[in-house]
Amino acid sequence: MSHVTHHSIDPGRYGKCVEVSKRIRWDTDRDVIRGRQFDFSKKFLPDGLSKVLQLPFLTADEKRLFSQVQGRTYANIFALVERFIGAKVLEISRGHWLGDQVALEALVRFTDEELKHQEMFRRLETMIAPGMPGGYGFLPRPDDVATAVLAASTWAVLALTCDIELFTQAHYRSSIQAETQIDPLWKDVFLFHWKEESQHAILDEMEWMREDDRLDAQQRDKAVDELIGLVGAVDGIVQMQAKADAEYFVGVAGRVFDHAQARAIHATMLGAYRWQYIASGVQDARFLEVLGSMINAEQGARINAALAPIVGAVH
Repeated sequence: MSHVTHHSIDPGRYGKCVEVSKRIRWDTDRDVIRGRQFDFSKKFLPDGLSKVLQLPFLTADEKRLFSQVQGRTYANIFALVERFIGAKVLEISRGHWLGDQVALEALVRFTDEELKHQEMFRRLETMIAPGMPGGYGFLPRPDDVATAVLAASTWAVLALTCDIELFTQAHYRSSIQAETQIDPLWKDVFLFHWKEESQHAILDEMEWMREDDRLDAQQRDKAVDELIGLVGAVDGIVQMQAKADAEYFVGVAGRVFDHAQARAIHATMLGAYRWQYIASGVQDARFLEVLGSMINAEQGARINAALAPIVGAVH
């Protein structure tokens, strides 16, 4: 059984993305930071994303620190993934160079916005670092990760990209938007980020469909395996950073945790990261709808089998 759907892509959506991009365009200094600094008396990442409520033995101060460690990594992860997203979108814009110039403009704007986001997230790290204890390390190297990701097929990279940009929006809408207890600057960063990512997810979806229509059954089957490989690579990054962040937190929290508590801190950090960066995306209804229109039942079963150990470990 192979997929036979030919996707109906409305070219007018490119123009809509350009129109919205122009209307909501923001500047990092003027609109987001506005001369402010982070308030370290407040949490960064909301409890619904950090999963800190699974650690009832932490004090209020420790819960705040736990959320700040995760919030710092959250910004660094976005700086990381936008490195390969921007490069891939710039590459696929070639398909519109001598065709639909509105589509080309939409993708050029997308790339420009991703470069702006990267720069903003790099600045956040320099702003956060002085306010937190020394010893934090963000271990994945953005260029190395981007090189590895971009070695996969365009179909697989666009699938991963669409997944990421859908979960960005889901996190904002479900957890960050209504939160009143987190640092207002940190919240604003993700408000403005969300405004532009909303257009990016639409463009990802259209370009992923265009790419899917070019593939034969054998190419698509190989691309499914490459997507599985990319998700596994993301999980490797998540495991590495969760371990580093848990050890950093335990080291700077200011008291000794017993073995069971230290293990729980690490398990909660890993579970939170697997939820944030993998499970919340692959369970997104829109992502499942688009992916489901491209793959057959056997390919879906392969993807689910690969995801089961990751998603099953998330509480």
